[in-house]
Amino acid sequence: MAAIKSYEIEKVYLDKSTETPDLVAVEEPLEIRLGFGNEQNRQQKSISVTMRTPTKHDFELALGFLFTEGIIQSIDQILSIHYCTDAGQQAEENIVRAELLPNIVFDSARLQRNFYSNSSCGVCGKASIESLENQHCSIIQANNFRISKAQILKLGEQITDSQVLFSHTGGLHAAALFNQNLDLQILREDVGRHNALDKLIGACLINHQISIQHSLIYLTSRAGFEIVQKVIAAQAPLLVCVGSPTSLAIDLAKKFNLTLIGFATNKRFNIYSGLQRIY
Repeated sequence: MAAIKSYEIEKVYLDKSTETPDLVAVEEPLEIRLGFGNEQNRQQKSISVTMRTPTKHDFELALGFLFTEGIIQSIDQILSIHYCTDAGQQAEENIVRAELLPNIVFDSARLQRNFYSNSSCGVCGKASIESLENQHCSIIQANNFRISKAQILKLGEQITDSQVLFSHTGGLHAAALFNQNLDLQILREDVGRHNALDKLIGACLINHQISIQHSLIYLTSRAGFEIVQKVIAAQAPLLVCVGSPTSLAIDLAKKFNLTLIGFATNKRFNIYSGLQRIY
């Protein structure tokens, strides 16, 4: 799977133009299918199609999505995950099927209600926050995770060398996980900021030794409701974003005790909630 593609372009300057190759991020659809039910009556349902950068991290993306949408609570509920081989050669690497254990109940109606509540099609903020509460997300507990203002200002510099695809294309978001010592644990890239975060969370599910609950998540994007929802589902205590948060994201962060920081650069940042974790 190629994550980068080269195109011949015309690069225009004020006084000249030149033909040159240009590297761009590849964008392709990924369909996530779910297998569920007892051994005598297995069923399959397509639950999501997302536009993503195709990489070796597709399974992480699918697992992170299933976890942050409340379909699974741990990777131990997954029987297997694989690319579909019944869709033809061209499509098989764009369809992932995750199989739930036979004893895991899948409520497709609840999933549809959750997707509706999380959409931006006229659903009020109150309904959106209630949908997350109904997903049994917990208030983020107070722990010993605290970080200095000086450390936050240095976070962006620490991920620059690890943004391999961005360095070639300039067209991808990154989601990074730091421990309390500010060591970079995991970094994932994607054309979609939600996908980058799902990949990151999926990687943590696979690697049982990495605890999101005692980590900081850094995103090279803005923070909308869906981003904050996923961070709360993963129970990370602190989210730092390069871009701006939305009003609903701030309300959600306050309600669930998430420290939310936006407009983070090497010179300044804004704290919107959870000031107690910053010194």
